[in-house]
Parts: sequence; structure tokens; C-alpha cells
Amino acid sequence: MRRLSDGVEAALHCALVLAGLPEGKVLPGKSLAELHGLSETYLLKHLRALAAAGVVEALPGPRGGYRLVRAATEITLLDIVEAIDGREPAFTCREIRRRGPGKAQDPCAYKTDCFIKTRMLAAEAVWRDALRAQTLADLVDDGARLIGEQNRQAVADFVAEAQR
Repeated sequence: MRRLSDGVEAALHCALVLAGLPEGKVLPGKSLAELHGLSETYLLKHLRALAAAGVVEALPGPRGGYRLVRAATEITLLDIVEAIDGREPAFTCREIRRRGPGKAQDPCAYKTDCFIKTRMLAAEAVWRDALRAQTLADLVDDGARLIGEQNRQAVADFVAEAQR
């Protein structure tokens, strides 16, 4: 598998925070960047990608900010990964079996897909299915169980102050 970009981590964390916003509220991108210790410019690029993918919406203006478009139960981890890193396959077969001294002289020898490609794409399908089966709501549940009360309260206080 290819390595996921750092933007995936930032997007997942931002989506998790946005999942906790009260209905009708938004959180400015600047506040999300501050909360996560990230450059605002860097984070806004990823928030725009999430908006283009229909995961979040951006409300413009001085009272604007970001919020989820759908319920956390309806947003999969794959939705977020693909919004940031795209939908292209991680593995690209370059048909190197057709090069070098072992190459077959008969073009009919390559009528079927490369068996390495077949296995790599099958493995990727399992990975994508696993991400598709997990939702943002699962992350919310994990956070409720695994984030200590003091940290959870610090984030809640920050968000309450920054939300619009």
C-alpha cells in the first residue's frame, strides 16, 4: 500500500472535532488549525478538499466556518481518505514483465492481467472495504472511551469558545 498523506490525519482529526459541534454551529478553519497545531494555509487546503468531496461544508463570511454535511454515521473513513488522497489505486502495474531478457516473444503470452497486479489490487480492495465499514461515528465512540476526561474537556472548552 502507498503511504497515506499527512493530510489524511489532519482531515480525520478535524472531522472528528466537527462531529461534536451542536447543530447549526460552525468552527472556523483558523480555529481548527490552532487546535491541531497546524498551519492555517496547510489545513485550509485539506478542508477545501473535504468540502469538494461533500464531507464538510464551508460557510463564508465573518461568522462562517466548517461543519459536517452529513451525520457522522453516514461519513466513512474511506470518504475522508479519498477526499484527501484521491480514488486512484495505490498500486500501478507498469507491465515490467514485458521487458528484459525474460520477456515473452509471443504477445499472446500477456492476454491476462499480471498476477502480481491482480493480488495487489485484491489486497487494496480489502483495505478500502475496511475503511468503508468504519464511520466517523466509530471515531467519536473511540474518543469517548479512549481520550482522558481532562483532554476531552480542554478540547470541548476550546471548541465552545471558537464555535460560531
